[in-house]
Amino acid sequence: MRRFQSRLIDGSMSVVFAFVAVLTVILLLGIFLFLVFNAVRALQTIPLQDILLSANWNPVSYTKPVWGILALALGTLIIVLLSLLVAFPLGLLTAIYLSEIASVRSREILKPLIEMIAGVPSVVLGLLGLLFLAPILANIFQLSNGLNALTASMLVAIVTMPSIASLCEDSLSELPRGLRDASFALGAGRASTIIHVLLPAAKSGIAGAAMLGLGRAIGETMIVLMVAGNSLSVPRSLFDAVRPMTATIAIEIKEAVTGSMHWSALFVIGLILFLLTLGLNIIVDILVRRRIHT
Repeated sequence: MRRFQSRLIDGSMSVVFAFVAVLTVILLLGIFLFLVFNAVRALQTIPLQDILLSANWNPVSYTKPVWGILALALGTLIIVLLSLLVAFPLGLLTAIYLSEIASVRSREILKPLIEMIAGVPSVVLGLLGLLFLAPILANIFQLSNGLNALTASMLVAIVTMPSIASLCEDSLSELPRGLRDASFALGAGRASTIIHVLLPAAKSGIAGAAMLGLGRAIGETMIVLMVAGNSLSVPRSLFDAVRPMTATIAIEIKEAVTGSMHWSALFVIGLILFLLTLGLNIIVDILVRRRIHT
């Protein structure tokens, strides 16, 4: 009887997990088809090179609407790369400390606190940036205001860093203890072991953490909406105001007429962001699988 119940429970759980997996795939495919359905009008009407290579975005012009997203893409690129340049080293160093240096008690306290940062609402960080960080940076660099790519990048780095730190720490902690013992037995110190043994062994997981952080930064909306400066001009420095692609959708979707060319062009931006984040997640999955098999 117990064996029958055990088999029944196992079979039921297999069905439930399979259903959830299939439902996830259906939802993902549904989101993709929804984006394509709403973007198809713009894709059929506007040449793709005009969308991707033009820096002029003015869909509400009465004379000649223009749909170029190059300036928006450059603003997104600057914020994403700069935030990753800040968040990745901090996250990796934090992971090394938690995994290899901190005591068990310190790790139990610090890791949940670091992960809690990722749970802080973006609007709260946006308010902090708007009220405190932007004026400070404006004063330091003698700017008219601090609403620019640099301010947005620093705040996005704060949001991204906990995820990178957590994944890197997991990658390092999962390494066999024998790697450390063998290195110490050969006379290597802790720093040498970390740099020459542990980090190379965990490189797939660390790279996956970086890619996941990159995807998180690309999708950030509220922070860049509040502190990036909302400028449609091509950025020429970190101190220029920008309007990333996510912020453009958030600002203009409420004003666009449903089914209009403007509406469809915004969904083209959404489709591009979806494909970028999907590609990054596929890369992360490949890197994680490679780490497991090695």
